[in-house]
Amino acid sequence: MRYPFCPKCGGRLRLNENNETSKPPICTSCGFIFYKNPTAGVAVLVLRDGKVLLGKRRRGYSYEGLWCVPCGHVEWEEDVNDAATREFKEETGLTVDITSVYTVTSNYGERFIGTGFHKPAAQSVLIWYFGKIIGGQLAAGDDLEEVKFFSYSELPVLAFPTHEFVLNKLRDDHFLE
Repeated sequence: MRYPFCPKCGGRLRLNENNETSKPPICTSCGFIFYKNPTAGVAVLVLRDGKVLLGKRRRGYSYEGLWCVPCGHVEWEEDVNDAATREFKEETGLTVDITSVYTVTSNYGERFIGTGFHKPAAQSVLIWYFGKIIGGQLAAGDDLEEVKFFSYSELPVLAFPTHEFVLNKLRDDHFLE
């Protein structure tokens, strides 16, 4: 259990009757149910000549040296579209116009158990956008140390299984060569 005390009254939280960690804890004092919901994340897919733009994770960050689609979390009170363009700009130096939603994925569940990347305490739902470059200069920033376009046959080792899933989908949908 992530938190031992109730945020409403300060009473002790306990697991449900069956001690199932997948169920939300309940306050023993006031009965408050501490729901655990996934966070919202965004990723922008920029394609050029059958290749996709990826970023290499910077030293000191999780999954250092592995590659990913530029992505990040939606901030409190931030529109998901604004979050996507902000995260992409911070990580790549490029300004994008969001053209459409490509797919939506979860980074948890049966598909990822046993992969070594499944983090039950850090679950998120990711909205995958297509983006078109409208300005800026390509340069790694924020938590990336390198950015580069890759064809499907050139893909490096990826940081996250959801990214591999989506890149496979792009190939199957004939967006990547």
